[in-house]
Amino acid sequence: MKTRAVRLHGKSDLRVDEFELPEMKDDEILARVVSDSICMSTYKAAIQGEDHKRVPADVSEHPTIMGHEFCGEIIRIGSKWADRYKLGQKFSVQTALNYKGSLAAPGYSYRYIGGDSTYVVIPNEVMELDCLLEYDGDAFFCGSLAEPYSCVAGTFHAMYHTAAGSYSHEMGIREGGVMGIIAGVGPMGLAAIDYIIHCDRRPGTLVVTDIAQDRLDRASALLSAEEAERMGVRLTYLNTAGVDARAAMLEASGGKMYDDVLVFAPVPALVELADSLLGRDGCLNFFSGPSDPTFSAKFNFYNVHYAGTHIVGTSGGNKDDMRESLRMMSEGRLNPAVLVTHIGGLNCVPETTLNLPHIPGGKKLIYTHIDLPLTAIADFEKLGGTDPLFARLDEICKAHGGLWCVEAERILLEEKAGGQSA
Repeated sequence: MKTRAVRLHGKSDLRVDEFELPEMKDDEILARVVSDSICMSTYKAAIQGEDHKRVPADVSEHPTIMGHEFCGEIIRIGSKWADRYKLGQKFSVQTALNYKGSLAAPGYSYRYIGGDSTYVVIPNEVMELDCLLEYDGDAFFCGSLAEPYSCVAGTFHAMYHTAAGSYSHEMGIREGGVMGIIAGVGPMGLAAIDYIIHCDRRPGTLVVTDIAQDRLDRASALLSAEEAERMGVRLTYLNTAGVDARAAMLEASGGKMYDDVLVFAPVPALVELADSLLGRDGCLNFFSGPSDPTFSAKFNFYNVHYAGTHIVGTSGGNKDDMRESLRMMSEGRLNPAVLVTHIGGLNCVPETTLNLPHIPGGKKLIYTHIDLPLTAIADFEKLGGTDPLFARLDEICKAHGGLWCVEAERILLEEKAGGQSA
């Protein structure tokens, strides 16, 4: 079977290729990808090429398919898995396989599976590790966004605290405590806010900072202080541009030091700010993976010794985090649509990926069976003046608070991809 996919051929060399997939083996599964969302991790892999930890050294001879936040349908099942999976079943993939200690992952390392493609062959190890996850939601895009949500779920689970006189780590954030999220209104920050105010272990106070008022205003409208209060969380959005950020965050917390602080941008000054806010047994979580392998920042080791402050970091979630995210979505506790600001087709993936840090907004959602320039939801109204499809999409999104939704996805796929809707 032919597939069309965006493949990495070397540093900053992404191409839309059409090629034959190998014949599926008895322990593999053939699937149709419908949606993928573009991640900063894909940008890092693309610009670093073979120097990236997950990209094979021979990528120039054997290019790999990009994209690891994908959702689709199973269309053929090898005999080994015939009793476990069903034809037509929607799926998402936890791509952080850690198979036999390897960093190899779909969307970085594999020649025949990745999210920026029309059809893929899912290798045996994905099923062996129970990382091919059933998804029973209505919208493919929610299945795609389960992967980034699993990353924030995992990072919250990885944080820990220790009672005085005890050596046992109590995993998770300090329930009812004071939490800060620094540089936290980008797409992953929004996912973190959405998750932490709707999960089963919540802080009592949450302070979210950024230096762009428009992003803060959008976050406040989508994930409001009123909604957080309904869940028992006192949420404050804080613009720290041009002010003493530490003083402003302490004022927002009522003068209390912080139990948990997450840093969502690889900036040394922000790491040092987070460190300065930690109270006794405070946990600093460095969420944002830097591209620079020499990235470093100061850390107060006096407080490490005498106040028990500590630091953790995670790179992705695991299959349990992803199942939790999928379950919370199906229960209506998470709203992945708040992350999406742009849609596009497979043709726009190379340019979008390589320019991702410079494109404003949140998640860029790709529908792999269509060709469409990267298009902001905010531009639907203007485009609708000459294109009836965008006029219709604009009307639907406005009826959903300006957000992408299952109805908009269905209309787009019916019009552009021959009815491949959920």
